[in-house]
Amino acid sequence: MTHLRKMMLEELQRRNYAETTIDSYIRAVEDFSRYFNCSPDRLGPRHIREYQAALFQKRKFSPNTVSQHLAALRFFYVKTLKKAWSITETPYPKKAVHLPTILSQEEVARLIDAALTPYHRALLMTLTRRVLAPLPVASAPRRVRAHPELRLPGQSQTCHQLATLLSVARRSCNSADRTRQVRRQQRE
Repeated sequence: MTHLRKMMLEELQRRNYAETTIDSYIRAVEDFSRYFNCSPDRLGPRHIREYQAALFQKRKFSPNTVSQHLAALRFFYVKTLKKAWSITETPYPKKAVHLPTILSQEEVARLIDAALTPYHRALLMTLTRRVLAPLPVASAPRRVRAHPELRLPGQSQTCHQLATLLSVARRSCNSADRTRQVRRQQRE
């Protein structure tokens, strides 16, 4: 184990970083060093920019992966070597935004069937009915459209996705209810 690697490992452990983060940071700095066939303490911002471009162009890494490599290098230079790091010289890439997957009605039916308790099943049925049911044109808010399919962030049914579904459905229902109340008050 080299002196620099040992110093970085101690810094990461002292700050109580997760083992997976420690492994990926060490691997990223090793990869950076191997790319230039030189010790990383002898490399500077020009090398980091060149390496960042290579990660995108030659290795076709995603923006999130490149950000992780940059975070590892930043930790190495700032915390381990106590050198200055300029974000203007090595900007982090824009994060990739992934659009949610649209589930078909069959997939929504499978989601409802997968509910473990009658309460969860009833909750899912109520939510999907409320989200899937087209609102009358006169009472539909301008920014909320009725969709024939339900939008979820991914294919697997996790608690996070259910919470997201509940949040979206609640906002959609509240918006529709407010619009109906306003229209009733205008008629009166």
